[in-house]
Parts: sequence; C-alpha cells; structure tokens
Amino acid sequence: MASFFSDFGLMWYLEELNKKEFMKFKEVLRKEMAESGLQHIPWTEVKKASREDLANLLVKHYEKKAWDVTFRIFQNINRKDLSERAAGEMAGHSKIYQAHLKKVLSQDCSRKFNIPIQHFLKEEFTPDKCSRLQQLFVPKTTEKKPHTVLLKGVSGVGKTVLLAELMMAWSEGLMFQNEFSYVFYLCCHEIKQLKTASLADLLSREWPRPSAPIAEIVSQPAKLLFIIDSLEGLNCDWSEPESELCDNWMQKCPVSILLSSLLRRKLLPESSLLITATPEAFENLEDRIEYTDMKMMTGLDESSRRAFFQGLFQDKNTSQEVFRLVRANEQLFSICHVPSLCLVVATCVKNEIGKGGDLSAVCRCTTSVFAAYVLNLFIPKSAHYPSKKSQALLRGLCSVAAEGMWTDNFAFNQEDLEKNGVFHSDISTLLNMKILLKSRDSKNLYTFLHPSIQEFCAALFYLVNSHVDHPSKDVLCVETLLFTFLKKVRVQWIFLGCFIFGLLHKSEQAKLEAFFGYQLSQEVKQTLCQSLEKISADEELRKQIDDMKLFYCLFELEDDGFVTQVMTFLPQIKFVAKEYSDLIVAAYCLKNCSTLQKLSISTQDILQEEKDPSYLKKLLLCWQDLCSVLGSSQQIQVLQVKDTYLNELAFLELHNHLRNPSCAPRKFLVNNVSFLCNNQLFFELLTQNHNLHHLDLSLTSLSRSDVKLLCEVLNQKGCHIEELLLSGCQLSPDDCKIFASTLISSKTLRHLNVSCNNLDKGMYLLSKALCHPDCVLKDLVLASCSLSKQCWNYLSDVLKRNKTLSHLDISSNDLQDEGLKVLCQALSLPDSALKSLFLRRCLITSSGCQYLAEVLSSNQNLISLQVSNNKLEDAGVKLLCEAIKEPNCRLENLGLEACELTGACCEDLVSALSQNETLWAINLLKNALDRRGLAVLCEALKLRRCTPNVLGLQITDFDKETQELLIAEKEKNPYLTILSSV
Repeated sequence: MASFFSDFGLMWYLEELNKKEFMKFKEVLRKEMAESGLQHIPWTEVKKASREDLANLLVKHYEKKAWDVTFRIFQNINRKDLSERAAGEMAGHSKIYQAHLKKVLSQDCSRKFNIPIQHFLKEEFTPDKCSRLQQLFVPKTTEKKPHTVLLKGVSGVGKTVLLAELMMAWSEGLMFQNEFSYVFYLCCHEIKQLKTASLADLLSREWPRPSAPIAEIVSQPAKLLFIIDSLEGLNCDWSEPESELCDNWMQKCPVSILLSSLLRRKLLPESSLLITATPEAFENLEDRIEYTDMKMMTGLDESSRRAFFQGLFQDKNTSQEVFRLVRANEQLFSICHVPSLCLVVATCVKNEIGKGGDLSAVCRCTTSVFAAYVLNLFIPKSAHYPSKKSQALLRGLCSVAAEGMWTDNFAFNQEDLEKNGVFHSDISTLLNMKILLKSRDSKNLYTFLHPSIQEFCAALFYLVNSHVDHPSKDVLCVETLLFTFLKKVRVQWIFLGCFIFGLLHKSEQAKLEAFFGYQLSQEVKQTLCQSLEKISADEELRKQIDDMKLFYCLFELEDDGFVTQVMTFLPQIKFVAKEYSDLIVAAYCLKNCSTLQKLSISTQDILQEEKDPSYLKKLLLCWQDLCSVLGSSQQIQVLQVKDTYLNELAFLELHNHLRNPSCAPRKFLVNNVSFLCNNQLFFELLTQNHNLHHLDLSLTSLSRSDVKLLCEVLNQKGCHIEELLLSGCQLSPDDCKIFASTLISSKTLRHLNVSCNNLDKGMYLLSKALCHPDCVLKDLVLASCSLSKQCWNYLSDVLKRNKTLSHLDISSNDLQDEGLKVLCQALSLPDSALKSLFLRRCLITSSGCQYLAEVLSSNQNLISLQVSNNKLEDAGVKLLCEAIKEPNCRLENLGLEACELTGACCEDLVSALSQNETLWAINLLKNALDRRGLAVLCEALKLRRCTPNVLGLQITDFDKETQELLIAEKEKNPYLTILSSV
C-alpha cells in the first residue's frame, strides 16, 4: 500500500540528502545495527541500495519503527531539520484526520448515533460533561501500562452515543489532544462483514483521502486510541492460541483474530483501547485481557424515566398513573433504563390509552408490551385489523429476524430482506414505522429498532411459521432454539426464549389469532414441554442449563399448571439472583415445585440493609415467597446459600423456614455469606436438624465466638455432622484450641477441611488432639494453611499414632524435600494407616522422590498419591516408577500434573504398569510429552485388558499427529479413558 509515510515518504526525505550525507546515513545505520540490537540488514544490500531501495529495506525490516530509526540517524548526521519537517508533516496528517472526523460526525450523527429520546436528554459539551468523558481514561492505579477500558452495558443503553460524544469532543479539540493523535472507531457489526482484513485495511477505510499514511499512524502506537464498539457482534470467545495472533499491521487475517490481537496486546501493544460490549459478552473476555478498567453504563435512572413519561403525556395525572403502572412491574420498569425500550413501553401504553384498552393487560409482562407494540405498527390507525399485505410483511420481517438470530446477524442488506419476503418497496414502510432503521454503520444496511425487537420477531416466527419452510438452513427447530437459549451459548440471545414462552400465554395467543385471522397450533407448547422433560433424563444437559433463564421463560408464560409440570423435571436447581426481578421470577417458579432435592441460592447484594425502606420491603416479601419452598418441598436433601449478603430481616425469614421440621436437608452449604444478625440463631439451627450430616461454611467468615458456637453444636449428642468444611473462613491459630477439644469429644466427625486458613501456630494443639485415642477423624485437609517447618514433626507424630486417619491433604504448603523426608519416615512404618496423600504445590523436587519411593515400596495401604505441580522431572518419576514395581506397592491413583515431565518418562511409566496390577489412573496433564512417548504408553495399556485405565491428558494440547494417535487409541481400547480434567 502506497502512503506518504511508508516507503514513498522515506524515499522523499532520503532524496533530500546529498551524496556524502547519504553515504554517511548508511554508515550510521550499519553502526546502529551493530550497537543497538536492530534487526540486521545485509550490508551488501545497504551499500549498493539507491534511495528508493534503502527506503524499501527500512520499511521491510523495521515496519512501524522505520521512522524512529530514520529520525535518529538524521540527528546523527546533523540533519535535524529533516526530522522536524517530517514531524510537522505527521502532525499535519493528524489534524487532517481530526477535521475529517469532526465533519463525518457532524453530518452523520443523526443517522449513526441518534434516536428520538436522546433529543429529550440532550446536553451540550459543558465542562462537567467533558470531565465525565475524561474520567473514562483516568487509571485506577499510578502504574503506567497500556490502557484498556471496558465499557459494559446492555444493548441500546447508550454506549455508542457516549462513544460518539467522546469522538466529537476529541475532534473539536476539547479533550485528549496531548494523549491521542488518532482516534479510530471500529464497529464489530460492520467489520465482521469483511471476513478478513489487515489493520491497515481498517484504518484506510476511515481516512479522508485515497491513500492513508498508515506507517506514520502506527509509528507512534502510544498516541493511538482504538474504539471497539459492540464486541458481542463478533460472537467470539477470544480463546485463540497465542500462536494464531497477528503482530503485523499489514497482515490480512480473520477480523476476529485481528481484534483479538489488539485486545490481547499482540498487535500495537502500546495503544489504548476503549471497548464496549454487553455484560454477557464480557463474561468471555475479562480473563483474556490485562490492564483493564471496567466501567458500567446503567442507562436512565428512575428520575429520568419518570421525566420521560411526564414529557410524553400532557396530562399530569395520566403521566403519573402510567408511570405508577409501569413502576409496579419490576421487569417492565427494568427494561426502561434502555432509552429505546423506554420509548417502546411508553408508546405502547400511549396507544392503548388512545384506543381505550386495558392497560393492566398490556403491561402484564414484557412479551405483552412487545406484542402490543409490534402488532399495532402493522394495523392502520383507522382500522381494527391488518391488511393481508401487512400480515405478509410481518411474516417476512419475522423470517428475517429468525435468520439473523441464528446467523448472529443484526444488520441486513437488501438481499437478506428479499430472500425472506421483504421487498425493496416494503423497506420505506418499515422505516416509517421505525421498526427498522438504517444502520449507523452503512446506508445499505438495516437494523431493528433494538435487538430485543428482533428477538421478539424471531420468536413470533416460530408461532406463525415452521422452521422447515424457512429459506435458510441455518434456522433450526424450536427445541434446538430452546436449549441454545438455556445454555447461554449465544450471548446476544437475551429475550428470545422468554418471548416464545410469553407468546404462548392465552392473552397473547388471542392477539395473534385476531391479527392473523386463524387459530394457532398448540404444537409449539407441547414441543417445549417434551424438550424440557429431557433435562431430567440427561445429567450432562442438566449441568449446562441456566436455571434463571428457564425461570424467566416460565414466568412469561404464567401458566401454573405448565410450570408445575416442568418443575417436576428439575430435581436440582441452582440460580443466581442479581436483581429484584430475578427474585420475583425465582420465587414464582419455586412455589410451583414440590419434588426438589437439591437447591442452590445466591442473591449477592440484593438484600443489603442500605436499600430504600419501601424497596427493601418489596424485596423481603419476595424473599419470603422464595424461602417458603424450604417448607413446601419436603424432599430437599442438599441446600446451599452462597455469595449472599443477608440483612437481619432477610436472615430471620430464612431462619424461620429452616426451623420448619419438614425442612431437614442432609447437606447444608453456607458459602461466602454475610449475616447482619445474632449468629447464635444460625448455629441453633444446626442442632434442630438431626438429619444434617454435611456442613460446609467455606468462604463464610467466622469469628472466635462463631467457632465456639459451632464446636458447641458439634459436641452435642444430637449432632450427627460427619463432614465439616471450613475452607477460607478466616480461622486463626487460636481457633485450633477450640477445634482440638472437639476432635477428641466428637464421635461423629469424620471429615474436616480447614484449608486456606492461617493455622501454622495452632498446629501443635490440633496435632495433639489428632493423636488422642478418642479422635475418630478419617479425612483431614490442611491445604494452603501457611504451615512451617515445625509442623511437619507434629504431623509426623499424627501419622505414627493415629490409626483412623486415612486421607491427608497438605497441598500448597512450604513442605519441600526436607519436610517430606520427615513425613515419609512415619509413612514407611509397617502399621501406617494412611491411604491417600495429597502433596500438590509443595515445592518438592526430584530429590524428594527418593523418600516417596521408600513409602511406595513398603506401605501397602497407600493407594492414592497426588504430587502434581511439583518439579519432579523425569528423574523423580523414574524413582517413583521403580518403587511402584515393588510387590508391596498397592498404588491405584498417581497424580503427576504439571511436574515438568517429558516424553522420556513414558518408558518408566510403561515399565511400572507392566509389573503393577493395581495402578489404573495416572494424571499427566500439563507436561511436555511427545508422540513417541505417548505411543509407547498407549501400547502398554492395550496389554492391561479387563483393567480400566484412566489417563489425564488434554488431547488438544498436542500437535495434529499426536492428537490423531490419542483419539485412535481411545477408540481402539475400550478400557482406556482419557480425561482433560482429573
């Protein structure tokens, strides 16, 4: 690509040098290559190069750094004037682009970024507004790193408008003048149409002239801001291997790879990024990128929504009544924070008032509002029913919407429309209705008013058409749609499943039958019920279903009989309620559930004390309904409350229902829960449930008094708790004294997990109790307990004297080889009772394996050894394998994940397997094994017929040839199982 500051620009400035200066330029370049570590250009090529040739060589070898090199050499040969002139030209290009962007935004803002409600909320660029925009790039820390800002918000909430304002402010010189020389806007909905492109291609599209100075632009990447809008439009998980990413701005590649390269700092890592996406899209992105600031766009607050309704209705009483009605429906009010949807709701209500209709029926739920809004658009004001043409047009539009949902397309060209029965003559009609808009990214593309309108029309397609009649094979059946929605496979499907259920409500069916003039089939409802029944029979499918998504679907249908039937298919329910409306729909569904066996609830910070009193009252009523399921569903065996903040009233409500004699779960999990109450009430609950055998309080902070209360419960004769999990409960060494007495007195406690607590100085008392003959504990987990050197002697005594302890986990402690030696001396004794030992991340080396080898060769009780994430290397595994071959070794399970092994260790493993009949599971994940070693290992496993063998291997971690080998061996050997997680 020719551009001013690529090879042509360099040649122009090299032409300014006389013959002597040009030769000196080459000599300095030669010196720079030798002393500064520059990529080497063969001197023979440099020496004979003309000015044009040298320019080409510099660009070829140094790309965006070519000008930096040239500037330095100009300084060295006393031609600073050329550097200054070039810098001036560069600044000139920046100003040209800035003026161009201002012109484009001024001309196209109404088309690209505007919707009617924004006139109502419009503001000028006041100092306060500029300050708010600048806050986007105020870093959280003083650490200087490339800046990435993630701007999160639902579709239509105003993210793109904010971007337009920022670009306009920059183009007018109001902000970021020193920070950014160029600001480029990349909309994912638009650029995904390109399939492949280079960064140079994308930037050239934005340039006002035929030839863009790309090399100049990228020569100072720290002065670039890339605005990446609507990231969800690409529907990517951003998980490409590092090797697939691109670091060359001239290289063409799929646009998803190109953007991933920017996001993950492979391409122009010094540039700044401002990224917008929906919350669902960010779930896939947050752990993929670094150095990020997260900003949340919440849209219209309550006062803005109220003001909008007041502005729409001239009569004050009417506006207040309408707002009260909408405010009473939490779901409906919630979507009104999106400006365009606020307009939809208000317009729908206004139309219904004009017709003298039943406002409460229209505002019944989200589906009823969308149905009234969309259907009304296709009925002339003077008529009661649509024309045949309008019916056909809506059918065609629904066909377009359905195809778009399945193909992740939200911007349609004329061909897309015509294929589905929407012709050129219809487009102006749909634009006038404002159900379609001209795309903000292209005059030749059309989008729905809001993605949720497209979702509604796509749902309507399945009520009035069959997927088999659709012109696109991408459009699949309603069952596939349902499970795709419930699994959250497609991040842009927010309402689609809910709308299908909502349209099956009798009142919506009546609307549709009146509109289309015939009775609709009930086949869709039957299909949905049959599909949901499959969940109960398919455990893998059950794990993938998002219960909250299903709750919203059932809530839209509002058919108690149907909901009750579906809930019988769900013996296990797990949901996270993030807002008030989530509580409402969960409570509605759970009250229709009587066969529940496992329930997991998370309400996060919804029930905090700091809420408005009237709002908190509504929340508590809803919480009461939700808690009532604990008494009505008498089959609950596992109850979990997690990631929840409960104020006193909320806890008391939960407490009252847990006291119900019919609520007697066998397992009770309270994880990361904060109580604002008298905790004694909570621990009293434990004494009232004689069926309770498993108590998990992990991640819930326990004070000293809490620990005392807990141990008092454990010491009571009526307590049957066998398993106690207290991981990450902020226990202290002093708490060990309390636990010590409980370990001696309790006759039921068999499993204790106190991992992720700092217990180092408390281990003496704990170990002393474990050595007591009355201690009946079988499993002890002390992982990540900050144990120090002295603790290994205490635990060694436990291993020598305790004859009930069969499992010990001391992973993620500073054991090292020296501490391991102490433990292994005890484990090598003939009467050692331990069966399972976990030593993950214990800083063990190959030298320490000699102590483990002594244990394996002499201890016939040890059947499981986990030493993953230690630097054992092949030498250490060789020692273990020699011990495994000994006749006294009864090891069954060996964990060697991430032990820095190579393919060479496979020969030793094969030798061990050939002489040991008990070993059936080996975890080899995250090791640098090769095809040859794995082939030898798999061949050996074939000989162990009638013995199930499990290998921990991530097949996709290997090259193609090795993957094919492992897949083939897995198919040929019925006794071989290869697992990617062990």
